[in-house]
Amino acid sequence: MNRKSEQIRNVALVAHVGSGKTSLGEAILLNGKGTTRLGSVDEGTSHLDFEPEEIKRRITISTSIHHCEWKKCYFNLIDTPGDDNFLSDTRLSLQAADGLVVVIDATAGVKVGTEKVWNFADEQGLPRAIFINKMDRERADFFGVMEGIDKTLEAKASPVFLPIGSEDKFEGLVDLIKMKAYVYTKDGSGKFQNSEIPEDMKASADEWREKMIENIVEANDELMEKYLEGEELSAQQIEETFTHAVKSGHLVPILCGSATLNVGVPQLMDLIAQAFPSPVERGAFEVIGAAGEGSIKRMPTEDSPFSSLVFKTVADPFAGKLSLLRVLSGTLKADSTVYNANQKIKEKFGQIYILEGKKQENVEIGIPGDILAIPKLKETKTGDTLCLESAPIIYKSAVPLPPVLSYAAEAKVKGSEDKVFSSLAKLLEEDLTLRLERDQTTSEIILSGTGQIHLEATCEKLKRKFGVEVNLKPVKVPYQETIKKPVNGVVYRHKKQSGGRGQFAEVHFDLSPLERGAGFEFEEALVGMNVPRNFVPAVEKGLNEAIQSGVLAGYPVVDLKVRFYDGKSHDVDSSEMAFKIAAIMCLKKAMQETTSVLLEPVMKMEITVPEESMGDVMGDLNSRRGRVLGMDSQGRSQVIKAQVPMSEVLQYAIDLNAISGGRGTFRMERSHYEEVPAQLTEKIVAQAKKTE
Repeated sequence: MNRKSEQIRNVALVAHVGSGKTSLGEAILLNGKGTTRLGSVDEGTSHLDFEPEEIKRRITISTSIHHCEWKKCYFNLIDTPGDDNFLSDTRLSLQAADGLVVVIDATAGVKVGTEKVWNFADEQGLPRAIFINKMDRERADFFGVMEGIDKTLEAKASPVFLPIGSEDKFEGLVDLIKMKAYVYTKDGSGKFQNSEIPEDMKASADEWREKMIENIVEANDELMEKYLEGEELSAQQIEETFTHAVKSGHLVPILCGSATLNVGVPQLMDLIAQAFPSPVERGAFEVIGAAGEGSIKRMPTEDSPFSSLVFKTVADPFAGKLSLLRVLSGTLKADSTVYNANQKIKEKFGQIYILEGKKQENVEIGIPGDILAIPKLKETKTGDTLCLESAPIIYKSAVPLPPVLSYAAEAKVKGSEDKVFSSLAKLLEEDLTLRLERDQTTSEIILSGTGQIHLEATCEKLKRKFGVEVNLKPVKVPYQETIKKPVNGVVYRHKKQSGGRGQFAEVHFDLSPLERGAGFEFEEALVGMNVPRNFVPAVEKGLNEAIQSGVLAGYPVVDLKVRFYDGKSHDVDSSEMAFKIAAIMCLKKAMQETTSVLLEPVMKMEITVPEESMGDVMGDLNSRRGRVLGMDSQGRSQVIKAQVPMSEVLQYAIDLNAISGGRGTFRMERSHYEEVPAQLTEKIVAQAKKTE
């Protein structure tokens, strides 16, 4: 098909995990002749879930893209993850969509994942339709799900189809706009017969049609007036107003069916073709001028200057990096140079592709609405704007979800730590929710992500793509040591006389605690010539080495001042090494003579939970030695601000999920250090001695 922007429909499929969203995508592709067979998630033959990690877990982990044709329209299908661990990819990929289908399991209803993806659609102002799937399964409850939609999702939602039967008696749909029935063969072909509405459903169909029309006319004041005055509305008026209401987001149509049986899918495709906006109908985009000249309008037409947003990156060790972008205005030709407005550089490339699941097809030109892939762009990252250098602009990109769970990534093969770090860094280009850092205190490689499965799948991908294996271990808490009371006049003499040249050095120290966060301070306060000044750097060097490992449990020593005020030396036997050793031993002796304490990192947290979970979450924070600092309201949620010791929240993501039924989210960052309570210090010291 020689596509035009007016014919393109960029449709994202979103859902709570396990609702059958990918199966729906497979049925759409088959009906639109994008594929020749119905792919199955359960059998591992899906065209959309093709990564080994996805086949193993039977879930979508990474957004995939495919296309097909239907009723003179060109569908770009964006199949997004529904699992909580991978929702960041969904949020970013919705930037390529102009409308979305929210898939809900008829046996399970509106789940927490449904709410989250619904909120993403709200953020980006996207029109949507709801497809109640699995109507053929045991305990399928169409009207029960409708109640859940009404109660949980803030939307003007209205059924436009009713199911004929349910569970094993589900056989088709009643169309409330055209007032006819479609009865299916249920063989997966998507074939159906038009028929009259069953007698036992006529009253119900009339009632629901009336409710639907009430919702539709709200999108048109003139039509609403006619309707309220009792005028008969024509079929054309109803259909045109319905299309406008869906495109503008005033109305969310509810459809139903079974993806695996391919029942109701052709009607959904008809609705997408008729009532989802084309890229041109989205209207002008608000953009920022790259030179900081404020807001500019950019029309999604071919004669506008070229611009696009990179919404996803795929790291491939063989093909190199693939940058996935949505063309937002103008045209893009193969063998061109584009300008990256974020990085302020030019990028040259050869081929451009359209995606077909795991395959790619070469194209020569991209038009507004196209979703394309460009290989091997050197500097371009997810979220960057590619445009013309002569008309530079920047699109504001969606923000990935923050990482909430961290583990230490330990190389299985000793000595391959650098390869682990560099290979993980490549996966970070592909997955913006991953965070990678080396903890300077513990020397660990810390890998952070949005959940346990996210990090496990990352390690599987690391092994498959780069041949690097890691073990995930709990993160070590970077405790510190300090002193509580000053100690003065500590003397240490280092003397060694056993053959050859001797060693002699004596140092006199005063130790005093500093305020929290001050670090380490060295003061040289020598008077007289007991210690030649050329040995002072060796003393300081010895102290800097000694503070790396304290006397309690071997943790770094901080918030300490050492005053070096006197000592003794020997003309022959004194050396830099002797003074360095004396300084190390004197500090240890001083710390044993005073009160040493452990310090622990405290995290600053912002926890967003539904109101009904607030009491449980606050009780749980108290049990973790947390301090609640305040609360704010945010829509229907409460935001709790708290400070909690790091050791108590290493696995908080898992626990908060359990307490809040998966509805809680949180952000945290290191705030400051505080003294560890005495009873816990004993445990930490005992544990440290055990692992020595």
